[in-house]
Amino acid sequence: MKNIFGNTIELLAPAGDFSRLKTAFYFGADAVYIGGKEYSLRAKSVNFSEDEITEAVKYTHALGKKLYVTVNIFAKNTDICEIEKYAIFLENAGVDGVIVSDLGVFKIFRTLTNLEIHISTQANVCNSYAAMQYAELGAKRIILARELPIKDISEICKCLEGRADMEVFVHGAMCMSYSGRCLMSKYMTGRDANRGDCAHPCRYKYDLQYVLQEEKRPGEYFSVQEDINGTYIMNSRDLCLINKLNELAEAGIASFKIEGRMKNEHYAGGVVNVYRRAMNGEKFDYAAELEKLPHRPFTTGFTFGDDHKEFTKSSAVILNYKIAAVAAEKNQDLAALERSGIDEVQIRIKNKIETGDEMEILSPSENNGKTFVYNGNTVNVPEQIVSINCPYKLEPYDILLKKLR
Repeated sequence: MKNIFGNTIELLAPAGDFSRLKTAFYFGADAVYIGGKEYSLRAKSVNFSEDEITEAVKYTHALGKKLYVTVNIFAKNTDICEIEKYAIFLENAGVDGVIVSDLGVFKIFRTLTNLEIHISTQANVCNSYAAMQYAELGAKRIILARELPIKDISEICKCLEGRADMEVFVHGAMCMSYSGRCLMSKYMTGRDANRGDCAHPCRYKYDLQYVLQEEKRPGEYFSVQEDINGTYIMNSRDLCLINKLNELAEAGIASFKIEGRMKNEHYAGGVVNVYRRAMNGEKFDYAAELEKLPHRPFTTGFTFGDDHKEFTKSSAVILNYKIAAVAAEKNQDLAALERSGIDEVQIRIKNKIETGDEMEILSPSENNGKTFVYNGNTVNVPEQIVSINCPYKLEPYDILLKKLR
């Protein structure tokens, strides 16, 4: 999609299931990345079965958009045979590319398929030589390490121009480990983060029992802030580069990537909505809109020298609004209900709504931010579809938010 940068920089969104895939595209994503039931670093997400991947490809291509599949585990010998079968399936399904981190998995896809291969951020590409090597091996795109400053990003993009595209994360939760390579979860819980089963121990609350001092540096203490709740020194803020897109575009980035395959429709639709509008050059209060979404305090991270403000004192997510419902897909019954004036529309319940609740619309349309009062009966059955009166025309995948008191 053309945007204010005068080229076709891609807006790439996460999709943990089919509903979030449809939501991301509705709000303006150019492409999505998904995971199958195995070999993806989000094992606890719903993810997609092979039949669902095939269906998702058809849905995506009908919109003229793209779908990438993550196969970014660090594979063991016992995985290889099944990954070979999976590679052939993904090519036959028609996916637009795969995201890999393991060199062995890279070789499987390079040998057995003609699929476009993207190098995961877990491969921690931090220099032009590494990027060039992957390009020479046949990688089409490289997702750069999150530890890179903008100067290095620019230099790598210039060096690789015409050989491979560069992609960076612009928004979402960040791992405290280098490029997401973490052994802490495996050590503490037996759940291997490098195989998609992270328990997020960096978000745990820790108590400091002793002064932290390195034995060869007497009198030099490691600064750890602790209050009555403990310390959260490993608990990272969320990345947010909404005000830095121009600099990234000038550096030569081809794809802006949003983190969040574990997040719900509220996050998927809301973040895409903000970044799409920014890329289109719309006048919009981006900061205020992002505050309506579930998040931790924001940082621009290593890219723009904000790494000294990486951690946050609480692992709790800031939640000012909660998703109440999603407008249901159109069907014959719904079409028959529409009438002039106040429209009766169908919504899919996500959280409890009660008579008198003020609903705010999250939408890529001009209805975004408009409010109305819900006057129906209390509903507290997730995924139940109900009809409501709404003074605005809701489209399928518009989201109704409820401000938390």
